[in-house]
Amino acid sequence: MSSQGSDLVCQIDNVQGMVDALTAVRWKRQQDAVLELSEHGIVLIVEESRCLQAKVYLQRELFIQYEFSARGRPRFGLSLGLFVDCLNTFSVPGRSNIVEIRYPGPDMQLLLKSVDSMDACIYAEIRTRIPETISLDYYFEPAGSTPLSFTVKFSDDVKLWVWVPRGYKFKSFWGIGGFTPPVTPRLYGISRGAHSAALKEAIDDLEWPGSGIQITVEPVPPSVTFRGDGHGDLQIDFMYYVNTDLLIAFQCDRKVSHRYKYKFLRATTSNIPSSVIRDNRGSKLSIGRGGILKVQHLVSVARSSSIQHIDSTGYQQPSRIAYIEFFVKPEEYEGIQNDS
Repeated sequence: MSSQGSDLVCQIDNVQGMVDALTAVRWKRQQDAVLELSEHGIVLIVEESRCLQAKVYLQRELFIQYEFSARGRPRFGLSLGLFVDCLNTFSVPGRSNIVEIRYPGPDMQLLLKSVDSMDACIYAEIRTRIPETISLDYYFEPAGSTPLSFTVKFSDDVKLWVWVPRGYKFKSFWGIGGFTPPVTPRLYGISRGAHSAALKEAIDDLEWPGSGIQITVEPVPPSVTFRGDGHGDLQIDFMYYVNTDLLIAFQCDRKVSHRYKYKFLRATTSNIPSSVIRDNRGSKLSIGRGGILKVQHLVSVARSSSIQHIDSTGYQQPSRIAYIEFFVKPEEYEGIQNDS
């Protein structure tokens, strides 16, 4: 098929890596997305209720071929679930899979085609549409002279401090089944073994109070607190100096506290595939002006070990990374602590 008339023709040799990156922002079964194309790569954007936005950055370096010929930056909408499911049909475990992505087709479709199989060719067309709304630009800015941020990573021996409410029984908390505290509330140090997705599991367990989640970052002592206080109280503290292998970076010069809807906060971590969690290089959280929370993940889209692409100069590109960003607006309620 000729590339004439196409705004974009690109090929990727690790379809599963692309599927993993897109799955991380798929928090609903029926979910629309907007794709923006440019000479720098592809950006996929999803939003909900004008309060939560996620972006997946697929830079042109992730592709083994990337030919962009459009003027401006074409944008179109499609079903995120359909896009991910179509890509999954091209992914065959244990072998290299090269897929060509082309836009637009004769009827403005997004076209996908396998190009490395001698036995058969898989071909798919995805109907696109004009986006109904323009994606918000969250204009994330630091709240002051010092950016407020912290980075959570895996640790071989994770220990969090958890304020356990009176009479609360955990069905399962950090791998501890049937854990029942005594009559009086107290602070527990709970440990977890290797490959612990600390941030994801902490947010999952904060569902119990049935309320919004207050995130507090303070410099003395340097710590991050997640607290839910609906029909019960549950508080999880990330102490910087206690767990430097877990909280690997911390930057804060004043106390800041904001409250976020639980369902939006959970969406930032709940759909990250287990393969990504194992290879995660760290999840960075930042609080900007107005309390906007930015959560950043890195997803490896590494080439298959069975095939290596080296250019004419002998240069071999390093491991390729897809960047994922979530933006969450805080709840608006009287008495919220300002960040000024």
